[in-house]
Amino acid sequence: MVDLIPREHLFGNPTRYGHQISPDGKRLAWVAPFEGVLNIWSAPLDHLDAAQPVTRDRRRAVDSFAFAYDGRHLLYVQDADGDENFHVFAADLESGRHRDLTPYPGIAAGIVGMSRLVRDRVLLALNDRDARFHDLHSVDLATGERTLVVENPGFAGFLIDEHYAVRFAALNRRDGSSELLIRYGQSWKPWLTFPAEDARASGAENLDASGDILFCRDSRGRDTAALTRIDIASGETRTLAAHDEADIGTVLHDIETRAPIAYSVTHARRRWYVLDERFRDDFAFLDAQGLGDWYPASRSEDDALWIVVARSDTRVSEAALYDRRSKTLRSLGSARPELEGAPLAPMHPAVIHSRDGLELVSYLSRPLGAEGPGPLVLLVHGGPWARDSFGFDPMHQWLANRGYAALSVNFRSSTGFGKAFLNAGDGAWGRAMDDDLLDAVAWAVAEGVADPARIAIMGGSYGGYAALMALCRNPDTYACGIDLVGPANLETLVRTIPPYWEAMRAQLHRAIGDPDTEEGMALIRERSPVYFADRIRAPLMIVQGANDPRVKQAESDQMVAALDASGVPVTYLLYPDEGHGLVRPDNRLAFFARAEAFLARHLGGRCEPIREGEAAGSSVQVVREG
Repeated sequence: MVDLIPREHLFGNPTRYGHQISPDGKRLAWVAPFEGVLNIWSAPLDHLDAAQPVTRDRRRAVDSFAFAYDGRHLLYVQDADGDENFHVFAADLESGRHRDLTPYPGIAAGIVGMSRLVRDRVLLALNDRDARFHDLHSVDLATGERTLVVENPGFAGFLIDEHYAVRFAALNRRDGSSELLIRYGQSWKPWLTFPAEDARASGAENLDASGDILFCRDSRGRDTAALTRIDIASGETRTLAAHDEADIGTVLHDIETRAPIAYSVTHARRRWYVLDERFRDDFAFLDAQGLGDWYPASRSEDDALWIVVARSDTRVSEAALYDRRSKTLRSLGSARPELEGAPLAPMHPAVIHSRDGLELVSYLSRPLGAEGPGPLVLLVHGGPWARDSFGFDPMHQWLANRGYAALSVNFRSSTGFGKAFLNAGDGAWGRAMDDDLLDAVAWAVAEGVADPARIAIMGGSYGGYAALMALCRNPDTYACGIDLVGPANLETLVRTIPPYWEAMRAQLHRAIGDPDTEEGMALIRERSPVYFADRIRAPLMIVQGANDPRVKQAESDQMVAALDASGVPVTYLLYPDEGHGLVRPDNRLAFFARAEAFLARHLGGRCEPIREGEAAGSSVQVVREG
């Protein structure tokens, strides 16, 4: 029997990750712990052992950042205890001073653009005028002085050029379609329409450096989204790349011209395709290094240096500095070196066929040495407009190490597999989307992987909803379930979305129903687990962050109240200092310790004893102990 991998090695703070190189190629920055809390660190490229923390937060992780082009500032964003009211800060790497560029209460700000041509300013989105819609402001990095660039009358977003001029705006229509409007002076004109069936998979990608060419992802006239080039003056459109098996994924652009140089396509595994011959040798070299499903995470302004992240199923993310001139790789270290030599389980891609003929790209990890049927945990991703991919997954490794098979399924509505697959989830929450999960379970049983009496379902956000609905709809299929920040009542979910999600309300109505119509409300009630709590027979754990702005605490409170009324036991964990997910390591470790004991109790897997002091700083409140 293999050794237990400590939970802390999988879910505690990583050693380092998120490396970025400065535009001038002289500095690196990354995320690493400072006094037990993840913070941003930086050092000269030729003197990495002189690294110093840029931020010194002692409460919550600071992990989203970018170098400015002025060679002096590093920008980072941070919220308060998961409320997602992000502020944008500028750290002066020379003086050490920090400035909140968005010092306004109750706002949610974001970085829209940083330009090589306007190096002393950054373009930010702020919703201080109208909480529903973000206006664009140009902000001076040194002084914080802001200038309004454009007021947002209700658009989903803008497309800007390198001079910070606003050229296009995206507008989501009530029928689910999306319209691209072009700016003429102070007015807007409809320019390009993506019908409702295409809107989620299609849209403007970027402008080239001249501002005369627009690149788009476009699924019109085909199933998968292609990469297209449109001459703005003439409207001439040319397809640059398209694949039948999956949508165009990540697109890399030339630093100078902003034209695409390469792109990825991910079906079961990621593959790179080169468009610009100048880069063919680079991709060939990197493909030959045994990096797994690698990707370029950051590039210097002269494009001579890349940060490349290597990732595979049994290889934790490892960053390396790639020098294009010398064709050399310099390791920058693993995110979790403590897992070197650990008994990690391989991940196996599989295509499972749904009952109505869809191909569900899935990923299975089994305990090392497993033979014959055993306990299985079905992991359901959030979104649902997201996807699972191949690579190192701490959840898979944790479960496989404890004796469970872990199965992740890209059910209908998952992104990347074409618009027909994506749109097949509309109106299918808790029905056909749940059928896909049932079909995956049936596949695992038929393949001799899963013992039908020992199957659990677990997920976060939409995955938490799926777990709740699965236990209501299929009470005899699952031995237990875990819901992490999942909605229970689709009416209250859609009525309490953050105000700045207003532009995507039509897409939510298209997916789950419009609560302001009789037909939509009937659909919502039919697909909301809170109304069917009395059908649940399997043990259930519900986990909620009190500050979650997307799936509010009222969702979990409603579900627990409905379970109490029906006499159904439930364990309810509430974290007063978390939002949509668990960020603080003490909170993560406290959750996984309890989840591990819960699964061991109901599925019979192994359980690491809770170590003295483990997660001692967690804020978890056990509201119910079922």
